[in-house]
Amino acid sequence: MPTGNGREKTKGRYIDVMSAIKKSILVVKAKFLCLAHALIIAMARVNGNRKYASYGDGYGLKQPVQDLLRATGFDLTNGGGLNELEQFQNYISDYKIIVYDGLNRNRVIFSGNSLSHKIFYLFI
Repeated sequence: MPTGNGREKTKGRYIDVMSAIKKSILVVKAKFLCLAHALIIAMARVNGNRKYASYGDGYGLKQPVQDLLRATGFDLTNGGGLNELEQFQNYISDYKIIVYDGLNRNRVIFSGNSLSHKIFYLFI
């Protein structure tokens, strides 16, 4: 666990604080399939879907997530990693996925090679 100034610091706490301050940051607290949840919520946000607010609160996500996983044929029961991100990027090529380690924009973990102007910024 990183430490500093005599107290513990955790990534999650900082993201929670920033999401409370900036309404453009949404924290996904799904126990399973969180990558699929995050992508469904991001697509709703980018497309101006009226269900975005309910998705952000965790309601109504089960069916869209199942539909996405069924359409792609992915199994995320054991989690998802860079390979799954690449496969999702290939499947939803109308969007560009960029994943950061924390809120630091200099720490890019994954950047899709789509040239789309619809971009998802995911922070882990």
